[in-house]
Amino acid sequence: MNQDFHTRLLIVDDEQTIRRLCITVGESLGYSCLEAESGEAALALLEEQPVHMVLTDMVMPRMSGLEFLENIKRVHPRIEVAVMTGHGSIETAVQAMKLGAYDYIAKPFSPLEELRLFLRRMADKVRLVEENLYLRERSETETSLHGIIGNSPSIQNVLRLISRLKDTRTPVLISGESGTGKELVARALHFRGTMASRPFVAVDCGSLVPTLIESELFGYEKGAFTGALRSKQGLLQSADTGTIFFDEVGELPLEMQAKLLRFLQEKEVRPVGSNQKVKVDVRIMAATNRDLDAEYKKGIFRKDLYFRLNVVSISLPCLRERRSDIPILAAFFLERLAPGRGVQLSGSAIKAMMSYDWPGNVRELENCLERAVALGDQKIIEANDLPPAIANSDVLAETPTTHEYFGAANLQGAGTNATDLEDIERATIERVFSQVKGDKALAGKMLGISRATLYRKLKRYNIGSREESSGSRALQ
Repeated sequence: MNQDFHTRLLIVDDEQTIRRLCITVGESLGYSCLEAESGEAALALLEEQPVHMVLTDMVMPRMSGLEFLENIKRVHPRIEVAVMTGHGSIETAVQAMKLGAYDYIAKPFSPLEELRLFLRRMADKVRLVEENLYLRERSETETSLHGIIGNSPSIQNVLRLISRLKDTRTPVLISGESGTGKELVARALHFRGTMASRPFVAVDCGSLVPTLIESELFGYEKGAFTGALRSKQGLLQSADTGTIFFDEVGELPLEMQAKLLRFLQEKEVRPVGSNQKVKVDVRIMAATNRDLDAEYKKGIFRKDLYFRLNVVSISLPCLRERRSDIPILAAFFLERLAPGRGVQLSGSAIKAMMSYDWPGNVRELENCLERAVALGDQKIIEANDLPPAIANSDVLAETPTTHEYFGAANLQGAGTNATDLEDIERATIERVFSQVKGDKALAGKMLGISRATLYRKLKRYNIGSREESSGSRALQ
């Protein structure tokens, strides 16, 4: 687990003396402590400062402890919540545990050591959960996730962000060129998390007819306009309790941006032709291939909407920035397009694909291979089976640097030692050398190192020598 993990505790009670006492005990255990005098204040604070644990009173003005517990579990399901209760309200505390509370402790704390042990047990559980989450995230990032495939550092970082965000309701803005897989990321965030069984509604903002955008999003009543022969639920209401994904959100007209912003503020929709508003609870995700940061500064996109959507951002790399993933992606698509047929790429086909800039990114790569599989009748796809622009690409575009491959310490944390890095380096060279079937020139270009450096590392790790001596250039 991350060695920098530090327990953060929030105390919620309308009595200052209780808050001070709990903070004193928490700080004596080494925790970072925050305080709030009400459930409303605590929920507002949590939007700005995340915590691991909450200790809350059950009897508070305005919002009760049970209401606060329900709210926090809905918005921040990973936070552990324990409740403080008087001796006469144990039944309420048991009800709180049914709603997801960790445990309860009776006030007054007598002796004080009881509170100390209670918080320590709670923190132990938090640490165990965090450690399991960390290990699960590491495992998930080593494999494909909802079709998001690759071993390059940039795509591994995307996978880690998905693992971290999938159980939250935080708005996410996904940016990247067309064809990089923005909707795949949105679907992975939804279907890998706790909301997987709830609706996921994707809205292609670029394809909506401007005059019909409002009725599509908010719905309409029968007779609201010519052709409205019956009432229809809007896309926002269809996504209630789930996720709505605005693809290419930068295509929305300014007028519609204002109406979307109002929805995000009020959490309710009013169908066209209706005087009634309907509450809607959805998680918002959006994607764009535009530079919205530059566009809001020019007044093309609303600044207030931009900041509402861009609470957390995920930037997807274009394919030319992660060329090392091309062979892995190609193998994945070939198996999907020709299952069980064992179709492979020749060395010349791989070289041509590595040389091409892929303006259409992963989507173009998939289309290219679909064409090759459809037109070819062999198990080996040659360069001339690829589209002419790819087959004739002569100049190898900029390749991943040595740092991209061998700077993996950045991914493993400051505690990575030399042995770990050597294992990463050896595994990376073996994988690439196998993918190019022993072509040293191409392997060196994929790794971003000189041929002399590659030879030295092959010798150091004894890669390829056994196979070459037996007449085979490829690693088994």
